[in-house]
Amino acid sequence: MEKTQTYHDQVTIEQTQKLREVLKTLPPFTRDYFRAMEPTTSARTRISYAYDIRVFFHFLLSENPAFKDKTMDDFTVDVLDQLQAVDIEEFQEYLKVYDSAEDNRLQTNGERGLKRKMSALRSFYNYYYKREMIKTNPVLLVDMPKLHDKAIIRLDPDETAELLDYIEHAGDSLTGQKKAYYEKTRLRDLAIVTLLLGTGIRVSECVGLDVEDVDFKNDAIRVVRKGGSEMMIYFGDEVEQALLNYLEDRAAITPVAGHEHALFYSTQRKRIGIQAVENMVKKYAREITTTKKITPHKLRSTYGTTLYQETGDIYLVADVLGHKDVNTTKKHYAAMDDSRRRKAATAVKLRKA
Repeated sequence: MEKTQTYHDQVTIEQTQKLREVLKTLPPFTRDYFRAMEPTTSARTRISYAYDIRVFFHFLLSENPAFKDKTMDDFTVDVLDQLQAVDIEEFQEYLKVYDSAEDNRLQTNGERGLKRKMSALRSFYNYYYKREMIKTNPVLLVDMPKLHDKAIIRLDPDETAELLDYIEHAGDSLTGQKKAYYEKTRLRDLAIVTLLLGTGIRVSECVGLDVEDVDFKNDAIRVVRKGGSEMMIYFGDEVEQALLNYLEDRAAITPVAGHEHALFYSTQRKRIGIQAVENMVKKYAREITTTKKITPHKLRSTYGTTLYQETGDIYLVADVLGHKDVNTTKKHYAAMDDSRRRKAATAVKLRKA
C-alpha cells in the first residue's frame, strides 16, 4: 500500500493545529514571536513555550495590580516595557506554587520547571528587544534558577537481563485474562524493550517507526529525530531476533484503516502511542526494581551508559543518541563513569620507584 503521509507528518499537523488553539488564548501580539520561531523549532517545542508564556500573562492578570482590570486581548507589546526586574523576580517566585488558570489545580515547579519557564520568557523578551519593539529587557537582570546535577538512573547489566527474561517468561505465573493479554502482547513488548535497550532511540522515535523503516539486510532502522532529520541506527543480533519474532505475530493482525504501515500496534490494532509504551515499561520494570523508576528514557540512558563504557567514545555516543551538542552527552555520561574515576587514583605517581 502506498504511503501518502508519514507518521511524522501527521504528528506535525496535529501539533500545529494544537498550537493555533493555544495561541488563541494568548495576547494577539505574541503570534509574531511564534511565527519567527517556526523555522528553527519543532511544533512540540513551540507548544511548550506557548503554555509557559501563557502562565506569565496569567500571572500579570492575577497578581499584578496594574493589570487587574485587563483581559488577555488587552495586552500589547508595550506591556513588556512596563515591567521591571522586580516584576520578573515576583514571577519567578510565583512559579514555585500557583493555581492553574485552566482547571484551578495547584501547580508546582522544581528547579528544572522554573528554568524552562524562565528560559521561555527570556527568549520571548529577546525577540522583541532585538527587533527594537521594546526598549528594556528586565529578564536579563534576573538570575536564572540554578540547576543541580541529578544522578543518572539506569539499569545495571544484571537488571537489563532480568527485565528481558521477565518479559519473556512472565506468563508462567499468570492465569486467566491476565495470561491471555500477556500472551497477546508478549512478543511486541519484548521487541519494543529490546529495541529501546539495544539502540537508545527515543520513545517518540520508536512509536513513529513504520514497518518499511526496518532494514534487515543492513540490520538498521530509519528514525526521524527531533527536528525532523532522518538517521539510520544499526542494531545487533538480539534486536534483530526480537523484531523478527514480533513481525511473525504482526503478520496476523488486521490493522485499523490508516495504521497499516505502523511497526508496533496497540491491542486496538492502531499505531501504539507514547503513553502506552511508557506504561508498559513501568509495569515490567516494577517487577525488577522497586528503588528505580524506570521509563523508556531510562532505557535510553542505560544504552548510552553501556555504549560509553564499552567504547569510551563520547562522540560516538552523542551521534547515535542524536545529541546535537556533544557537551550534552559529556554532561550525562562521561562524568558518571565511576570506574574511570577510580583509575585516576593510581594513574599519577608522585615518586617514581
